[in-house]
Amino acid sequence: MKNLLVMKFGGTSVGSAARMRVAARLAAEERARRPVAVVVSAMSKVTDLLLDAMRHAEAGDRAGMETSLAALRQRHEDACRELLPETRHAAAMAEIHARIAEFERIAEGMAMLNVRPPRSVDEAVATGERLSALLISEYLASEGVPAAVVDAIDVIVTDAVFGNASPLMAPTREKARERVLPLLKKGVLPVITGFNGATADGRPTTLGRGGSDFSASILAAALDASELWIWTDVDGIMSADPKLAPDAAVLDEITYAEAAELAYNGAKVLHARTLAPLIGKGIPVWSKNSFAPEKPGTKIVPTSSAATGARAVTSMANVALVSIEPASPELSAVQVMARAIDAIARVDVEVLVLSSSSYRQNFCFLVREEELERAVEAIEAALALELAHGYVRPVQVDREVGLLAVVGEGMQGKPGLAGRVFTAISRERVNVIAIAQGASEISIAIVVRRDGLEKAVRAVHAECGMGRR
Repeated sequence: MKNLLVMKFGGTSVGSAARMRVAARLAAEERARRPVAVVVSAMSKVTDLLLDAMRHAEAGDRAGMETSLAALRQRHEDACRELLPETRHAAAMAEIHARIAEFERIAEGMAMLNVRPPRSVDEAVATGERLSALLISEYLASEGVPAAVVDAIDVIVTDAVFGNASPLMAPTREKARERVLPLLKKGVLPVITGFNGATADGRPTTLGRGGSDFSASILAAALDASELWIWTDVDGIMSADPKLAPDAAVLDEITYAEAAELAYNGAKVLHARTLAPLIGKGIPVWSKNSFAPEKPGTKIVPTSSAATGARAVTSMANVALVSIEPASPELSAVQVMARAIDAIARVDVEVLVLSSSSYRQNFCFLVREEELERAVEAIEAALALELAHGYVRPVQVDREVGLLAVVGEGMQGKPGLAGRVFTAISRERVNVIAIAQGASEISIAIVVRRDGLEKAVRAVHAECGMGRR
């Protein structure tokens, strides 16, 4: 379909009846000019509420589970009453209660068995997106805009990695064209659930936290969209977190590679995997602010003439550094490293930074703090014999660290840039613990002491002249 626009609205952009009204109107305005498909997140904090309910269920805490369910019900009932005309309340409320009842059925099963299977979590946790899609679709219909809810379970086909599934693009393309294109051709605006999908044999899956962005890019690629607009609560992608660098500027345009590096290293504007399905087709993405839709936002494109030097600096505080050192030079550190990395990959832990020493043959890598426990358990299991006999020293963990990443395609081959970055950090008396830079030179990742992270971000941002001029 020619000139199709996919619009994705994040949790804050659908976080209340008032925000849903704005989102629906933005979609309707664009639909008057060209075909539009909408992808929605759950209302802000609703996914956390669903996860809390399931945690209470697993622990046998029925009172806690009921409290979370009551809050879930109240939030959506209130939004329904405020958003829709009274004539549509009864039908919409019945649908809300049906979706929550289905979630409750799964949670009750968890409470009975005192277990929270990943497959059941995936089936239940997308309830928030289903409720958002229902309310927005109902509001559009009440405003005279033909709309239909599409559950991504019927469209996005994935592998069976529950909790962090990856799409299978060929069958997804086929299903998207079967399910979504006929609606668009009839002038109906599809309102599609973000975050979820299903295996080829129909088992529900999810795409990881923040996966609604990823859903939108998968659908944009599958439907050969001309553009993807991602609506958030910020003006676009910025040169730094404005809470850390008050003079941070909105970037008019960045490349896929720059945006992916920023997302991977902690920038919260995009899901880290969002851009992958779009690269082959070169579909441009706009990051826009639904609270200030008149602002242009940031355009993400395959290549950019604006790539001159460092473009942005981002950071992550909730990380931990894991260090491993063979006790004997006779033991191959490369083999130890390979086994350690393989072990944590098997438990779905992502390595953010990897650094090694050639003489002592020790190495360290950075992981997210919430993944630390299973990372260490996996390594200790994989190297149990070597640890038991002292061939490898005990695994060391440092939680008092933070990650800073400087990103920009224009950094490649730029003499002296790395030196300026390290000098700026050292002037603030912040100690650099580890450094990693890929062969592409698009980013430099630096591990520093956590108590110096904010100072280091401000120093690098100022040194590289990234702020508003």
